[in-house]
Amino acid sequence: MSGRTLLVTGATGGVAGALLQALDPAWDRIALISRDADGLETLCAHLPESLQAYTIVADVSTAEGADRAVAQASEHLGESPTQLAHCAGNALLAPLHRTTEAQYRACIAANQDSAFYTLRAWVKARLQANEPSGSAVLFSSVVAQIGVSNHEAIAMAKGAIASLVPAAAATYAGHGIRINGIAPGLTRTGATERLFASPRAEQQITAQYPLQRYGQAEDLARAAAWLLSDEAEWVTGQILSVDGGFSRVRPLVQAGG
Repeated sequence: MSGRTLLVTGATGGVAGALLQALDPAWDRIALISRDADGLETLCAHLPESLQAYTIVADVSTAEGADRAVAQASEHLGESPTQLAHCAGNALLAPLHRTTEAQYRACIAANQDSAFYTLRAWVKARLQANEPSGSAVLFSSVVAQIGVSNHEAIAMAKGAIASLVPAAAATYAGHGIRINGIAPGLTRTGATERLFASPRAEQQITAQYPLQRYGQAEDLARAAAWLLSDEAEWVTGQILSVDGGFSRVRPLVQAGG
């Protein structure tokens, strides 16, 4: 993958951090985007020595923020980033009738808006390149595929991303631009740690998954790294479920004796 450059949003999150550790050493230069300046500084201190990282503080949930971030990354890298890993987002667990307007707007902005504006800015930059090919990965969710209680707002936002991926993939396939998505099950990261507050909660979460464990950031990182790589060069418009079987099969539940 020599010569490839990568743009990572939500770079201070657990999935992005795992992705940076999972990347092939042949990757060239990387631009890391987050709203958290201190978090970016800490992240860079723990990156593999082989990675050349450039940090950008920006809010990609706005059109201006996404456009500026991609422009800065392109200027620093000497070209528009050939690959995009859009890891920005948040999770909202609340039933519909208890979801406030502020919570709803924040959820849509962090997930749906950030995906649209970032992908748009990246595609526009790639189309101006001499060879506009490239690969992007966005993150949807298992809750956009199967009903899970108390996830109405986030399911709506992540469902929009699941629709954006194939539509954009169809539009830009003729330019050699691949666009795919990942639909994770519950993944234990800093953002979801509160859900594992007790051993009983962890046990209940684990029991929902046919493979008898919840997700780790590394599970998603490996999938994203593959989709971004040349090994997936004939894959586009797909939403890859990385969910321990949650969306497709039911675990065998043993009745108590």
